[in-house]
Amino acid sequence: MTHQPMLRDLPEEDRPRERMKHAGAEALSLVELLAILLRTGTKNESALLVAQRILNHTGSLHNLADMTFAELTAIKGIGTAKALELLACLELGRRMAKTRMEEQALIRRPQDAAMLVMESMRYYKREHFVCLFLNIKNKVLAQETISIGTLDASLVHPREVFRAAIRHGCASVICIHNHPSGDPTPSHEDIAITRRLMEAGELVGIEVLDHIVIGDKRYVSLKEQGHM
Repeated sequence: MTHQPMLRDLPEEDRPRERMKHAGAEALSLVELLAILLRTGTKNESALLVAQRILNHTGSLHNLADMTFAELTAIKGIGTAKALELLACLELGRRMAKTRMEEQALIRRPQDAAMLVMESMRYYKREHFVCLFLNIKNKVLAQETISIGTLDASLVHPREVFRAAIRHGCASVICIHNHPSGDPTPSHEDIAITRRLMEAGELVGIEVLDHIVIGDKRYVSLKEQGHM
């Protein structure tokens, strides 16, 4: 069996942590950054090799961000602790990106809402139903994922949407979900869900301003299409 070099076998200046210390995080490859998060490899493999296996398995950083705990621990070299640390780091990154986008985010048109979530939602393998909660001036107060469905459908109950809306103290809500196929054309179910949400919003006094379907670099506004 060929001996695989461990990090300790590398010259100190070639080890990811040392390179990051002297050259900065931006100088490191995805494999090196991932190796730093993993900290250690296995008995016979370095953290760099385990990191490379993860990226080979996922195919991209975006796919890694959508992996579950079970999917991560199925990869050789990833146990419970490493999987949880990776998931925590990915979630911190998502929340930081979301916070930056939400700061001063003002929704004037459907495109504003779509662009706020497009880059993250268009890569999801399952349907995510997300709500933007707005104040009376249409500024985003919060963004929350209400449900995650199967590859083909997302089941949403108005109760969950407006429970969150009331908790955030919003004046209106914009509903958004993705089509993993990449085609944002609304389905009959999408239109039916929208009408149920509008009726529920009228009862509680919180207007549903739009329902946007996200595809791959495309979106469709049900309001612009005349369904609202």
